Amino acid sequence: MTEIREYRDTDAASWLRCRLLSFFGTEYYDDVAVQRKTFDNPAHRLVAVDDDMVVGLMDVEIFTDRATIDVLAVHPEHQRHGLATRLLEAVLPRLQVDVLDAWTRGDASANEWYQRSGFTENFRYLHVYKSSQDDADGFEAPGQLVTAFMHAPISAEASMRERFSRVHVCRQYVRSL
Repeated sequence: MTEIREYRDTDAASWLRCRLLSFFGTEYYDDVAVQRKTFDNPAHRLVAVDDDMVVGLMDVEIFTDRATIDVLAVHPEHQRHGLATRLLEAVLPRLQVDVLDAWTRGDASANEWYQRSGFTENFRYLHVYKSSQDDADGFEAPGQLVTAFMHAPISAEASMRERFSRVHVCRQYVRSL
């Protein structure tokens, strides 16, 4: 039986493994963490544990006006079994704010889950990656610029997609509590 509980320091390696494997099949495939983030603000750090292995995780940082899901991940072998929903249901009673938000890219399953879970899309913008094969006009660097990561307004989507080979729409979802 999978248990939802608070993260423990002894979960570190298993937490990283779960996060890494869960992101591989998504538009965040290269968002690799080598250590768990520490928060400046209070945070709820929950894990779903099965047989002493972290198979799901949710970190929620608390701000004065809202809480933000910093990371939500479910191990690929445990996806589609309701673990993300169980993690959300476990954190909601702990939140002392009126709004919970989250940011995600274009993965259909993630976007559908947020919508099914009572979130509505509030804002979107672009994550743009310049690769070594993309045009470097307008960039300056000592030597040849190899890669760059940028934010751009959603209104620039067509021009960004014409110029750069990797462009993602980043969406903010919000849920009133």
